[in-house]
Amino acid sequence: MALANGCEVMTIGCSVFDVIESFKPPRETRVVVAMSGGVDSSVVAALLAEAGYDVVGVTLQLYDHGEATHRKGACCAGQDIEDAQRVAARLGVPHYVLDFESRFREKVIDSFTQSYASGETPVPCIACNRFIKFADLFETAKDLGADFLATGHYISSRPIGRGGRALFRAKDASRDQSYFLFATTRDQLRLLRFPLGGLAKSEVRELARRHGLEVADKPDSQDICFVPSGHYTDVVERLAPGAAVPGDIVHTDGRVLGRHAGVIHYTVGQRRGLGLGAMQGGRTAEPLFVVRLDAARAQVVVGPREALETRAVDLRDVNWIGDGELSDLPACGLDIMARVRSTRPPVPARLLAREGDRARIVFASGEFGVSPGQACVFYDGDGDEARVLGGGFIAAVEPATTAIVPPAAASRIGGAARGAL
Repeated sequence: MALANGCEVMTIGCSVFDVIESFKPPRETRVVVAMSGGVDSSVVAALLAEAGYDVVGVTLQLYDHGEATHRKGACCAGQDIEDAQRVAARLGVPHYVLDFESRFREKVIDSFTQSYASGETPVPCIACNRFIKFADLFETAKDLGADFLATGHYISSRPIGRGGRALFRAKDASRDQSYFLFATTRDQLRLLRFPLGGLAKSEVRELARRHGLEVADKPDSQDICFVPSGHYTDVVERLAPGAAVPGDIVHTDGRVLGRHAGVIHYTVGQRRGLGLGAMQGGRTAEPLFVVRLDAARAQVVVGPREALETRAVDLRDVNWIGDGELSDLPACGLDIMARVRSTRPPVPARLLAREGDRARIVFASGEFGVSPGQACVFYDGDGDEARVLGGGFIAAVEPATTAIVPPAAASRIGGAARGAL
């Protein structure tokens, strides 16, 4: 379906009208667009406005670091707010800036600090989507009379019958953001729309140029938005004085190899910068990696690469958006594809429901560098545009040497996600 300037919106092979799926005419359909000031959300606003929808732009001011105001790669502060305002003015749509700093500090920054200080590897972007963008912003959208809330995320949602909707990975796997959005609920999916799920980044930038948007070539946001220096430990030490407790660097075999200045200076899987000499307790040196962080004992546990192998993880705060309920899964579990880091592809695994919002994942083969605090996201396959079934946060990691695969699952786990749903 061609728009006014002659360019066609190539979202999953269909038009922006098909993505919104409103029963009302565009001019009677109000869409609130979460505008971060970047090219992606700006293009979403431009496409919807041009298609005739009643667009309202909203930008959240989440933090105010002087260093981040004009820093490339920052978001949701200073320059980004100004960019969003200019785009809205060019499009002729109303625009509001909402001060969510205190809420962001409470739900995202403080939570990140506590988790990091405890030796976990938190993912604050998930917390931001979960507690700010897809929670508080939802209420704001409703207050503004919105029929839908649209964002510039690279992910898709589609109807699955009986009034429900499901999440799917983006068509462009290199831009897919489903890892950060697994906590989206079924109720939120009814209101959310993602017009960029079927586009490549190059296509989005070209659309921005065609619409004359100044942000067409603006760099993407990088790292964690509230860490201007890029050094996480700076934020942790500033917000949690005393979090850096010195302690021992201990080998998995029990040897004390040295001292460290605090577990916050290390991450699971780290090899460089351990501060260990060429000799370790009189033995020939071997490549060592951080295997585990024990904040309670102030220990950094190191070992050979094979000690990093994980065959099972226990999850908390599981959000299930697959068919039925998590508790309905068979006792022997469900074959899925699981993803433990946004930069890694999903791998075959078996999902076992536990009591309440907890679950267990057993990998078909070892995963490396897995840490508590990370997210583990579930998919129904490994192809492009696979359905997102949900996910949870890693509460405990079980090394490959001790992981136990349930007998009923052992013979099937290698065939994970083949015809599982």
